[in-house]
Amino acid sequence: MNIMQYIFPAIGVFGIAVAVFAAVRKSPFFNFIGILIAIYGGLMSMPLIMPPLPAMIIHMYMATAFLTFLIYFSISDETWKAFLRPIRAVLADEDKKVMRVAIVYIFVPLLAAYIAYAGAKPAFAPPVTPRETHPEPPMQMTFKGQTINILKLQNPLRENAAQLNKYTEDGKKVYFQNCFFCHGADLSGKGVFAKAFNPPPPPFMGTDTIAQLPESYVFWRVSKGWAGLPSGSHPWDSAMPQFENWLDQNSIWDVSIYIYSATGNKPRTF
Repeated sequence: MNIMQYIFPAIGVFGIAVAVFAAVRKSPFFNFIGILIAIYGGLMSMPLIMPPLPAMIIHMYMATAFLTFLIYFSISDETWKAFLRPIRAVLADEDKKVMRVAIVYIFVPLLAAYIAYAGAKPAFAPPVTPRETHPEPPMQMTFKGQTINILKLQNPLRENAAQLNKYTEDGKKVYFQNCFFCHGADLSGKGVFAKAFNPPPPPFMGTDTIAQLPESYVFWRVSKGWAGLPSGSHPWDSAMPQFENWLDQNSIWDVSIYIYSATGNKPRTF
């Protein structure tokens, strides 16, 4: 378990001790500080007994506690004056000059710098919801205005077995004119643009990508590109164009034949 999960309970206990000691010494300011430390330590210790609280919830609780106890200690004039006494002493008393320099000119600027840095640094947290690498296609799609039933869709070029070699060569030309920049000349998914995307373009070699997909699925993905991805595929950084804007149906079927042939795979059937 993360060591910080044990440190935060100690911080909470320390805050309670400060609050109790300050209450005995009748020091509202340090009582206030101790209460806030105890609340923060308690909130950050939640992972020991339940799932951790979101950062926004912790910030909301701390802001509410800060305002609530500030109002509480300011209700009475006598308590409020006692609350402000340590602050005025640090800012005005000559014998507190070293403490004033340490707090006002060192601690506070460093704290402000840390808060600014923590808010500006990039976060690399995983997505809240899992991403679907191969999202489920719709039952039907449109290709240049023509409605196509994906469930019944098959590659019509495969019916002419005598021309498969020609279709494969035609598909190779289409691939190297449009696809290899991302998916690679060897279909490994390591094209010259591949590193610009996260996740990277999938490789077609092997038996865990293209071999698992029916040819109708490939037609749909090539035709619609990134614009056709359903919400389950978010977040994604795909640059897959809508190739229906540049290619006709036969060209897409050609490149599909080439990809399966070059990788030694066959379209999945049901």
